Amino acid sequence: MDALGDVAHTLDLPRKQVRKLLDRFRVTRGKDFRLKDRDPADTAGHLITPEQAHHLLAAGTDRLAALQEKLAAQDRWSVLCVFQAIDAAGKDGTIKHVMSGVNPAGVQVTSFKVPGPEELAHDFLWRSTRALPGRGRIGIFNRSHYEEVLVVRVHPEILAGQRLPHELVGKKIWDHRLRAIAGFERYLARQGTIVLKFFLHLSREEQKRRFLARLDEPDKHWKFSAADLAERDHWDAYQAAYQAAIAATAAPWAPWFVVPADHKWFTRLIVSAALIEALDRLDLRMPPPDAAAEAALAAARAKLEAEP
Repeated sequence: MDALGDVAHTLDLPRKQVRKLLDRFRVTRGKDFRLKDRDPADTAGHLITPEQAHHLLAAGTDRLAALQEKLAAQDRWSVLCVFQAIDAAGKDGTIKHVMSGVNPAGVQVTSFKVPGPEELAHDFLWRSTRALPGRGRIGIFNRSHYEEVLVVRVHPEILAGQRLPHELVGKKIWDHRLRAIAGFERYLARQGTIVLKFFLHLSREEQKRRFLARLDEPDKHWKFSAADLAERDHWDAYQAAYQAAIAATAAPWAPWFVVPADHKWFTRLIVSAALIEALDRLDLRMPPPDAAAEAALAAARAKLEAEP
């Protein structure tokens, strides 16, 4: 039984039901996509109960660890998980919980901050390309190349500081960048990188509640920034930018998962299930040793057993 089927079986959940759960949030084509049609508080109650979700997430942690070991041993594929969200949507917590059981040596997390001088001296995909995971590894982008069509689009003054030739900065620059991103991700897929993109879709009301919770608890003050509140004033512009980005870059080889983020337990479940499903489709196996390797192992055993 495969990984996704195994996890579903332990909870008496049909594999088809788990697949249907993921398909509810998967976007593989942008035509007619509307972000306003997606409910940030959705928990797909008719497909799974909170109790089932809790056990599925716990079982998924073990299955993901086993799949990652095979991914590393086979050393042919790599996986890139892109996380995008507005402030307080729970990117850090989701990454921490979903990846809690895997071997840290096989995972690399890159958090993209404001570009520095060296990054601004190159094209906008340069820093993302440098951080791509190698074969056999899982790479996680906490924010990503999509910032160049999100925050930069909402704040066009940032674009002015990127030192682009003036004749290249026109009305179609966002379309050009989105096409470049789509082409970049198609290239990665053809080179053996599985691309999964997660937009943690948080409601404005839940963001307000989480901001207030950070202000109410001294231990969470470090999480709050006045800049986060300032970005909240651009809510509608960000929603429009996210819709445009998802619609332009969703593809079967680089799907978006528009994951409801108002309930953290559900967010983590969908991300975990999507990653397990993607790895399962690779039919990962431990590579058998060749004749030379077998001979070396036999020689090693003989030497050890011959020791006094």
